[in-house]
Amino acid sequence: MEVRAGDIRDRDSLARALRECDAVCHLAALIGIPYSYESPLAYLRTNIEGTYNVLESAREQGNKPVIHTSTSETYGSAQSVPIDESHPLVGQSPYSASKIGAEQLAISYQRSFGLPVTILKPFNTFGPRQSARAVTPSIMAQLLAGAERIALGNLTPTRDLTFVDDTCRAFLLALESGAGVGEVINLGVGKEIAIGALAERIIALSGRRAEVVSRDERKRPSASEVDRLCSDNAKARRLLGWQPTVELETGLRRTFDFVEAHLALYRPDVYAV
Repeated sequence: MEVRAGDIRDRDSLARALRECDAVCHLAALIGIPYSYESPLAYLRTNIEGTYNVLESAREQGNKPVIHTSTSETYGSAQSVPIDESHPLVGQSPYSASKIGAEQLAISYQRSFGLPVTILKPFNTFGPRQSARAVTPSIMAQLLAGAERIALGNLTPTRDLTFVDDTCRAFLLALESGAGVGEVINLGVGKEIAIGALAERIIALSGRRAEVVSRDERKRPSASEVDRLCSDNAKARRLLGWQPTVELETGLRRTFDFVEAHLALYRPDVYAV
């Protein structure tokens, strides 16, 4: 692995980095939903303009294959369950709106210029090394710091949690096979769990005692909250030969062990937006 310093918004440095690559996995994005309420323009510049820089550089350099990372947040609250790729796109936060824009731009480059683009749409990837802004490591870090009350936002929304190993394997399959070019493909387990229930499961796994509490400052605006996400992964199974292999309990244990061993990386008493 060679690491190069740069910025997704800087097309010149990005184009130079792509010259020696055969293909591109585009995962660069601003991801924190709460911060997108504070600085929407930063999300547009990074997630949409940054994606343009990736696509245009790949096109100029001989139409290199691009795996574009979208997100289940682009669907908004589920209008039907499970969610397949034909579900409407609904921008319920500036973050999700910026990712919708980036996804549509990627599709347009495939249709307009023949750029071999595949759009992968992970559902709530979690695992070791995840940002403390995500709910799973936030719960774990609070527990391990000795909190008697685990502070969260809304407790009733459901999420489809996919372990990072499974998500990464889908990217490799897409790169190796090329079977998903021009397609949007969900990556999810197909099971949902409420945030409050997730917290209770992590508490039980830890062997500790704590109360789960909802704090107003951690809640999304009511019309912006995505109430339910549960994937239909039939397309990933059909096109990529992919299926999730890591059960939720196993993934949570592996993640908990990482957070416990690296608690200094987290700030459990701070709400990271």
